[in-house]
Amino acid sequence: MTENSSTPVATLHVFLSYRGAPAALRWLEKAFGFEVTMEFPDDKGGIMHAEVRYGTGVAFSVFTDEVGYDRPARKGDTRGSGLWISVESEEAVQALHASATAAGAESIWAPELTEWGNYRCRVADPEGYEWTFGTHVPGQPQSW
Repeated sequence: MTENSSTPVATLHVFLSYRGAPAALRWLEKAFGFEVTMEFPDDKGGIMHAEVRYGTGVAFSVFTDEVGYDRPARKGDTRGSGLWISVESEEAVQALHASATAAGAESIWAPELTEWGNYRCRVADPEGYEWTFGTHVPGQPQSW
């Protein structure tokens, strides 16, 4: 049996479909300070493919939802799925929450400290995607 001592490198990239993708891109820039690094329009005024990043750690693709994908229903506070972005400080969490809600996001969780030491907030964008910003870095050892 061959033993592989190296750890595989994995990069996760998310793709999101928006009914109003061009407007969603502008909103993501305004609300979160995301940077659109690539944007290809389709022939119907939508987006065939766009790429967005936040700093050096988050990249995802956006395209126009032409078929009407269902969004999960909210049960209680949340839909039970969304995107998580780790940020450097509690101040960054507060600033992102403030800019997102000023841009029209729905606040799901105002900035708060969790029992496990994560300072976080969660907002829903105008099409219902849930975005969590927090100081915890998933997958990193924590001292509780």
